[in-house]
Amino acid sequence: MQSGRSQCRRLQDSRVVYVGRGVGSNSIRCASYQKWVHRKCSGIKGSMYKVLKSFICRGCSNHVISTGHTSVDIGASANLEVEDKFCYLGDMMSVDGDTDAAVEARIRIGWNKFRQSVPLLLLTNRDISLIRRGRLYSRCVRSSMLHGSEIWPVRKENEVALQRAEMRMVGWMCNVNVTDRVPSMELRERLGIDDIISILQQNRLRWYGHVLRKEDNDWVKRCMGYEVEGSRPRGRPKRAWREVVQKDC
Repeated sequence: MQSGRSQCRRLQDSRVVYVGRGVGSNSIRCASYQKWVHRKCSGIKGSMYKVLKSFICRGCSNHVISTGHTSVDIGASANLEVEDKFCYLGDMMSVDGDTDAAVEARIRIGWNKFRQSVPLLLLTNRDISLIRRGRLYSRCVRSSMLHGSEIWPVRKENEVALQRAEMRMVGWMCNVNVTDRVPSMELRERLGIDDIISILQQNRLRWYGHVLRKEDNDWVKRCMGYEVEGSRPRGRPKRAWREVVQKDC
C-alpha cells in the first residue's frame, strides 16, 4: 500500500468510492479495476493484508453496476441493454433501489421552475401578497419537486435535501436571509404553505390507499408483497417503500 495523506479528490462509481493516489494504510487496491478503495467501502472484515492481492471491490463483483452498460439475452435473437439508472415517466430509477438520483433530479427541476418565474416577478414581486406567492409556489414549483414521490423509499438524507432546497426558495420569496435568523415555521406561515415533508407523507399515504383498494389480482398490489429470491448481502438491507409507509401509519 502507498503511504501518505489521501487526496480530497474522489471518483464516485456506483456504491463504491474510489480515492486518488497517495492514499493511506486504510485503503486497498482493487485487483480488477486498479483503483484504491477506502476500508469503509471495501466490506472487508478483519485484516486487509490477507486479501491484499486478490481483493475485488463490490462494483467489479456486480457486473451490471460496475459497467453501467451491458446487454441481456431474452431469447428470440433479442438483446436488452441494462442501465444502472434511467428516467421513466419523469422519475429516475436506479439499480440500487434508492432514491438519491431521483431526489437530486427533482430538486434540480424545481430550481429550474423557480428561476423561470424570477424574471417574470411572480414569486418575488412585493406587490403580490405572500399568500398568493405561496399558492403559486405550491402549484408550480413544489409539485414538480415531488413528482413521482409517492413511491420513493426516502431516507433522512433525502428529506434534509428537500427541506434545504425548499427553505432557500422560501427565504428568497420572503426576502429573508439566513443572517436574519427567522424560524422556518414562521416563513412557511407567511406563505401559507406546509412543510414539504408533510406533503411528501400525504402523497405517499394517498398512493398507498389507492393500492389497497385495488383488486387482489392487480399486478400493482401483488408487487407490493413480492419477495425477491436469493441471499441478501451482509449488513442491514436497504430501506424499502413499505417500511416507510408503515412508519407513516
